[in-house]
Amino acid sequence: MIYTLERTQFLSCSLEETWRFFTNPHNLATITPDSLDFTVLNTFDEEEIYEGMRINYYVRPLLGIRLAWQTKILEVHPQRSFVDLQEKGPYKLWRHQHEFFEEGAGVRMKDTVQYELPFGILGTLAHRIVVRKKLREIFDFRYQTLEKILNDADID
Repeated sequence: MIYTLERTQFLSCSLEETWRFFTNPHNLATITPDSLDFTVLNTFDEEEIYEGMRINYYVRPLLGIRLAWQTKILEVHPQRSFVDLQEKGPYKLWRHQHEFFEEGAGVRMKDTVQYELPFGILGTLAHRIVVRKKLREIFDFRYQTLEKILNDADID
């Protein structure tokens, strides 16, 4: 079964600043909870993603088990959107679309993640018990971190 997670957030900064932050692969670990022990393996000369770029990481999503993960940047529409797709990792499908819309004095950012777990009915059960909650926690952390970094909010 394919699930969809959607999140939106208003960022009170320019489209250029928002785009620069999200397309810099060095910022991935910043918006990921420490509990995932997210480690980017690539060394990048580039400060911005590009179509075809592959990013390799280690992550510990559950029970401290370290997994290799590789995503490929499928599409880049400068200052509008980009899409990354898992090529290797814990999901049967992971497609993450990032969209950016100028709105008033800032930017409305929208994340749409389509994902599917392996293992059939066991994957469905794991989603109900653990995965759905874990993904919400990850994106809640991301929201709060972006509030602090790009919105200068003082969140406890």
